[in-house]
Amino acid sequence: MAIKSNGFTKGHLPEELKKLLRSVASDWGDKIEDMEEALQVSRLTGAMTNEVYEIKWSSKSGAQARKVLVRMYGEGVEVFFNREDEIRTFECLSKHGHGPRLLGQFSDGRVEEFIHARTLSATDLRDPKTSALVASKLREFHNLDMPGPKTIVLWDRLRNWVSEAKRLCSASEVEEFWLDTLEEEIKLVQRELSKHSQLIGFCHNDLQYGNIMMDEHTSSITLIILFLFVQDYEYASYNPIAYDIANHFCEMTADYHSETPHILDYTSYPDLEERTKFVRAYLSSAGGNPSEEEVEQVVEEAEIYTLPNHLFWGLWGIISGHINKIDFDYFEYARQRFDQYWLRKPHLLPSPIVDPIVDHFCLMMNAS
Repeated sequence: MAIKSNGFTKGHLPEELKKLLRSVASDWGDKIEDMEEALQVSRLTGAMTNEVYEIKWSSKSGAQARKVLVRMYGEGVEVFFNREDEIRTFECLSKHGHGPRLLGQFSDGRVEEFIHARTLSATDLRDPKTSALVASKLREFHNLDMPGPKTIVLWDRLRNWVSEAKRLCSASEVEEFWLDTLEEEIKLVQRELSKHSQLIGFCHNDLQYGNIMMDEHTSSITLIILFLFVQDYEYASYNPIAYDIANHFCEMTADYHSETPHILDYTSYPDLEERTKFVRAYLSSAGGNPSEEEVEQVVEEAEIYTLPNHLFWGLWGIISGHINKIDFDYFEYARQRFDQYWLRKPHLLPSPIVDPIVDHFCLMMNAS
């Protein structure tokens, strides 16, 4: 998701934000009189939904500089989620010790506690020790008892996004992306997946490397476990845990800091051994002792859940391509996710019924 560009520098801070920063500084015993001289403003990279800045100033005591994170909300985000719900989720997660504290809000964004941690890279996810930490933290995240109904939101969200995509798209785009077929596809996949165990948890739904931070002040594995944070809660909701794991696996094909961030490399999708290790670490956390059958079941379910995950992010790409202006090829990203859906569907949902769309797609792929 892209952000609106607003020339946000220390010399062009919104008055509402200046007032909020003065209040935060005052709470910490500091006093900011001249914003032009006192503040250091730095743009942080890696966020795809919001515009994020580090703002710091010298403390009154002369000790280490104060530092906060300012998050400017993305343009058009109301299409994807309710901002008030997102803020409530953020506050609740903060109270549970998952992520930064909310220091204040203004009309275009919020001010958060700055976590002294580094964001993971694409290669970090392939490190077995780091991957095990992520798996353990993900299970802890799934076990959170969040307010509100504990019902799956995936299927309704997919159907809503199909409607929104069709509303935004031209007739040729609707045809190109097979949008008129997707409601039936969602119904089919939902019906097939309902045959599985459907363990439900509070899911992140966007667990890519840029949304995971690790403590930067220690190399101790024990302390890293305590200070491993999952960030960017915009899409968080109750869902099948296998869907969240599937999303994480799919994100291993992406490198959003490359020269072509929209291109996905499915040759780097984790193989069965890597997926099994992650699931075993997930189920073994907090003293668990899963059987091989339990591990295999979750691995299998996660693999099938890649299908709705491809539809989810394919639709996200189409909608984002219409409402955002960031230098990111959303439509090509969407094509790749839909391509994977049609390619993997015959293997993951075998059916004796001839599927003309799959046949047509396979012919096109063979011709290319």
